[in-house]
Amino acid sequence: MLAIKIKQTLRLGSVEKSVVQNKNFLYTIVSYSLILVIFVNLICLQFPLIGLIASVIYFLINAVFLGNTFFEKENAFFRLMLGVLLFIMLLGAVGWLIMTIYNLDVLRFTLVLIITTTLSSILNRRKKHNDAT
Repeated sequence: MLAIKIKQTLRLGSVEKSVVQNKNFLYTIVSYSLILVIFVNLICLQFPLIGLIASVIYFLINAVFLGNTFFEKENAFFRLMLGVLLFIMLLGAVGWLIMTIYNLDVLRFTLVLIITTTLSSILNRRKKHNDAT
């Protein structure tokens, strides 16, 4: 039982390390491409499975960015969970702002996703840059 927990933690830690390093903005580009997949799915395809898979991967990437930025001293599981909660709050705040300015439709929802991805990526890059100096 303990060996299974250790293996799961190691896998989560290695995935998190890969995402946080974000060499050549690879995961940021993946995140933007997932936004494109979500947008196309909302407009044309409307397949729930495609939307679910793209949304889960999108959430995980950006939650890892935010979790590592703000909750560095926690263990990997709590960083991920707190990152997910923080990302949901960020999505809600940006969505509320867009909805206050104008109605929130599919195009503006995509704008919300782009803004939150950009903020998550910038915060991760900034944290990595500050740690290096």
